Amino acid sequence: MSALTPHLLARIEAHGPMTVADFMTEALLHPEHGYYTTRDPLGAAGDFTTAPEISQMFGELIGLALAQAWLDQGAPSPFTLAELGPGRGTLMADILRATRQVPGFHAAAKVHLAEASPTLRAKQQELVGDATWHSSIDTLPAQPLFLVANEFFDALPIRQFLRADTGWHERMITFRDGALTFALGPELPQPDLEHRLADTVPDQIVETCAPALAVCDRIGASIQTHGGVALLIDYGGWTSLGDTLQALQNHAPADPLAAPGTADLTAHVDFEALAKAAPCAHADLTPQGVFLERLGITQRAQSLASHLSGEALKSHIAAHRRLTHPQEMGNLFMVLALFPKGAPPPPGCLT
Repeated sequence: MSALTPHLLARIEAHGPMTVADFMTEALLHPEHGYYTTRDPLGAAGDFTTAPEISQMFGELIGLALAQAWLDQGAPSPFTLAELGPGRGTLMADILRATRQVPGFHAAAKVHLAEASPTLRAKQQELVGDATWHSSIDTLPAQPLFLVANEFFDALPIRQFLRADTGWHERMITFRDGALTFALGPELPQPDLEHRLADTVPDQIVETCAPALAVCDRIGASIQTHGGVALLIDYGGWTSLGDTLQALQNHAPADPLAAPGTADLTAHVDFEALAKAAPCAHADLTPQGVFLERLGITQRAQSLASHLSGEALKSHIAAHRRLTHPQEMGNLFMVLALFPKGAPPPPGCLT
């Protein structure tokens, strides 16, 4: 039993079963025992490794893609260079290093980071330096927005619904014999899922994520009004189907209910819902490997490899493969680009 478990059991006893979304929020962000509020989850000593931590090439190419999109839209000044969920700050540091030689880019850029974890904010301060931190995207400036969100949306709290004949049972979390367990709420109509009755059958699960839709509505409205681009990079697919809630601890799958607050909790991203929520244009959903190849990652990898040998070269080759190969992150992770209607899509993305 984790330190957070008694708190959750007491809450359920007092108020009844909780939604999966409420459970995820408590497990990840509880002020004393939440996963993200108490630790640095990244790297070999943590629970997972993200693309920017695997190779500098990822952040470099993202940075140059954002810089080219900025140039394509007339090089507005000033503009917001933002990241949602920046981890240790590695991605933004690589973006800034790669774009240092782009004329006017740094002079016009104002860096803004949206981060809920005090532990990670401190690490971001060390790597990025001069930036403004936000707890919510609602406080980002009203100006052109060039934004990246890598493995941000997968950690936002989801709700789960089990299809019945004509309605939906919400999947809830309760307890039995002192342990957390899943249960089903009563069958009810869900107006927001009415359209999913046509492409599902009874006993299938559909997941929704209202916070993700709110974020995309805000980002899309800003981009449509003021200009800019957003690159949303995560694992998932075009439409939600099935139970994708998962826990990761020590780089291995874990039971999401076994020890809340000690493991990372995520779910696959419904990119169709994100695209529909954003009141701006969007590019075709693109596999990460294809996106990076279009940006020239193989040429960059060859250039870096020419200065390496031995174990460093082997590690570099493995990193390139992990980011791009279809059987690794290349097809697991997807890229959705948002941009103003009438503007060209950012490099690496097609419509």
